Amino acid sequence: MEPIDIGLWVSAGMLVMVVLGMRVAFAAGLAGLVGLILIFWAKRNFGMEHLGWAMTVGIKTAGQVPHSKVSSQALSLIPTFILIGYLAYYAGLTVALFEAAKRWIAWVPGGLAVSTIFATAGFAAVSGASVATAAVFARIAIPEMLKIGYNKQFAAGVVAAGGTLASLIPPSAILVIYAIIVEQDVGKLLLAGFIPGMFSAVVYGVMIIGIAVVFKNVGPPVRGFTWGQRFAALPGALPIVFVVVIIICFVYNPFGGDAWGTPTEGGALGAFVVFVMALYRGMRWGELKSALLETAKLTVMIFTIIWGVLIYVRFLGFADLPGAFSDWITSLEASPMLILVCILLAYAVLGMFMDAIGMLLLTLPVVYPAVMALNGGEYVSAADSAFGMSGPMCAIWFGILVVKMAEFCLITPPIGLNCFVVAGVRDDLSVQDVFKGVTPFFVADGVTIALLVAFPSIVLYLPRLAG
Repeated sequence: MEPIDIGLWVSAGMLVMVVLGMRVAFAAGLAGLVGLILIFWAKRNFGMEHLGWAMTVGIKTAGQVPHSKVSSQALSLIPTFILIGYLAYYAGLTVALFEAAKRWIAWVPGGLAVSTIFATAGFAAVSGASVATAAVFARIAIPEMLKIGYNKQFAAGVVAAGGTLASLIPPSAILVIYAIIVEQDVGKLLLAGFIPGMFSAVVYGVMIIGIAVVFKNVGPPVRGFTWGQRFAALPGALPIVFVVVIIICFVYNPFGGDAWGTPTEGGALGAFVVFVMALYRGMRWGELKSALLETAKLTVMIFTIIWGVLIYVRFLGFADLPGAFSDWITSLEASPMLILVCILLAYAVLGMFMDAIGMLLLTLPVVYPAVMALNGGEYVSAADSAFGMSGPMCAIWFGILVVKMAEFCLITPPIGLNCFVVAGVRDDLSVQDVFKGVTPFFVADGVTIALLVAFPSIVLYLPRLAG
């Protein structure tokens, strides 16, 4: 049996395990370990006397992966980004942010829903976790919307969709994971997510206003705030702005010159600033303990998935499955753009049955090399490329596209995690209610993805400025 055959059979077995309900981390880790053993055993023609040797070498190879990969400095960003979000919640910054957005935006049709979208976008700028964002605003925004007569399904859909913005707007944990898997610059990827993330928020807002104009009873505007009340709400939201400036300046210095430090340092300093603000606002030991425990739980979950999938990725390298898939993709007679669109549609389908992080970690080792090959290779120039951009810029552009697809999958049935989170926080909502409420946002996400594909400059403007 050839290595490529082993790669195909083991990958099929892993997918069966996932479909049967095994956690992605354990299914990928087990498949990778078994695959490595089979690869080494095949080198000795599957002789029974060599099985022990193959098991020893396979286990040692798999055992080197967790420490060698997870000790990467870039991964230290993930717990700091998550901690920023939980500390911001316990410091009361989320309530202040929502109040400021409400006073400034709620006068438009569907204004409270639009305020929720932009408040979630603001919170996403200090939180790297979509699930945390959805959970926080399910407690804050939904009661406000229900109080003035919003349909509860629509209100829930607004919060679930708004929570997905944390996947793109830096600091984003999933962008960090993408950068590590494909070995690209974390800072440039975080920078690239800012404009598409805010663009997604604007598309959501415009759609909500349109719905509120057509259906008068969907989202009544909220009026009556004076200019004095509006300006009085701004100081409570300023710490969010301050943390955003810190993180951006540690990724890319907008004032000119070198960045102030590394993204890891920016994340750590941002967490410290929010921690000081939380203490100033009266955070108690119990709240700090909760923030640390929630951060630890989410970090361990993400790291466990990474460990398992990286063992599988090591096996794929030995089986040369990514190379074979790249050769097959580039041999197709269809245009590169059509193939890219088909890949994105495949992500939309796959995301209905897998969580976002697991989906990207399992597919990127095979799909990413194929997309880069379609464009002309890792080091192709913009002039010689298929998509009109250099290899490094294509890696950033594709990263934003697949992370946006991961956002989309956070609200699609039957696995849409954000929808389950919102329903879990609110006793008066079922998961079916939330899924019905997010239906219009499928259209908005489709429009956003189409525009990001058609106009790559939306993604690449800031990374090109950073050089």
